[in-house]
Amino acid sequence: MSKERTRQARSRRTWRGIAGVAAGVVLVGGGFVAANAATTTGDAKKAGVHYPVNKKAGGVAAVVSAANAFLNTLDADQQAATVLDFSQANATSWSNLPCGSSCRPGIQTGSLSDAQLTALKNVLKVALGTGKDTGYEHVLQTLLADDQLASAESSGSGPSAPSGSTSADPSASADPSATASADPSATATDAPTGAPPSGAPGGGAGGGGYGSDIYFMAFLGTPSADGTWQLHFGGHHLAVNITYKDGKVSGASPFFTGVEPTSWTAEDGTTYEPLANFRDGLLKLTSSLSTEQLAKAKLSQSFSDVLLGPGEDGQFPATKEGIKASSLSPKQKKLVLEAIHPWIADVDDATAKQLTKTYARELDETFVAYSGGTGLDTQGDYVRIDGPSVWVEFVCQNGFVYQGKVHYHTVYRDHTRDYGSEFSFS
Repeated sequence: MSKERTRQARSRRTWRGIAGVAAGVVLVGGGFVAANAATTTGDAKKAGVHYPVNKKAGGVAAVVSAANAFLNTLDADQQAATVLDFSQANATSWSNLPCGSSCRPGIQTGSLSDAQLTALKNVLKVALGTGKDTGYEHVLQTLLADDQLASAESSGSGPSAPSGSTSADPSASADPSATASADPSATATDAPTGAPPSGAPGGGAGGGGYGSDIYFMAFLGTPSADGTWQLHFGGHHLAVNITYKDGKVSGASPFFTGVEPTSWTAEDGTTYEPLANFRDGLLKLTSSLSTEQLAKAKLSQSFSDVLLGPGEDGQFPATKEGIKASSLSPKQKKLVLEAIHPWIADVDDATAKQLTKTYARELDETFVAYSGGTGLDTQGDYVRIDGPSVWVEFVCQNGFVYQGKVHYHTVYRDHTRDYGSEFSFS
């Protein structure tokens, strides 16, 4: 069996069975314990630091406990690749590209044993939301989608994944207006949209490609219930950045999520559509607008990608555009909040509720805008929600592997809470 086929087989084995994984992963031990460090074969590995684990913890303390349990499965070198400085350079090193560790820090999923991967999944399960098709479930479906891409690519049904190497000119799309003015009829290529990373240690070989074994977990800062640190997880079409400070979530963004293919049916007959509720909430909102309201919401620019993707931190437009929510009916205002919800539902439930209250208070100063069509089924269809705090974008691009079909890019940011407000981008 070729190396590529072996990788894909392991990837499918590792991430298959979302429901079973979600129900079956638990912390081990009782009270405050330290799990055993990972055992290894071949050359002896230096044991890693042992961290306290408390299976009775709740809230952020439970996330810390799950993070510690994962760290306790790693050897010293693996821990060093996972626990990194909480610096601006490391925090902003994320991408939508299939560019491996060349554009993001952390330890690679494909380098982990089954036991280590189970512990990593538990970190995500505890840290993310529990709603259907959101949070933990949504992240796992996104990784399954990338396995579909890997399979399609290897079968010859699409071109090879772009490398996204750091030799590409990072300034090519640094100007948001360059993205906004791109020709929406052009075929999407998943070209780099952000600056390369800072060279932080990575857990993999640095190669790119598709598949759930090419995702990376990093803890920026040491996980704790009274310090400041970030959970940093991502890969192709996914960037989860959750910042914790003094035992609370201080930032749930930036959060990038995309998908290709937009839907598929697995071998067991299960149909997946990871961004369906994200898309459908926006469709309900835009379809509620009258002809006059749509005219006010229409943007003069065209879009081939999200405006505030990787490398565009702090680059919010100076002027809000579209239709102001204060002019909408009560029912339409409710649809605005419902459209926002899937993005914030990917963080833990308590934080999502608090963010919902904040965005509801700011609703009258929030704007809804679109470009292209409102069907979200054609290259260049684009919807934006921009408030005093919230920022959501959804755009359709032509497929890269599944040519002749669209795929989705989306991003959620917060004007004041990205990266827990720890950095200034002005």
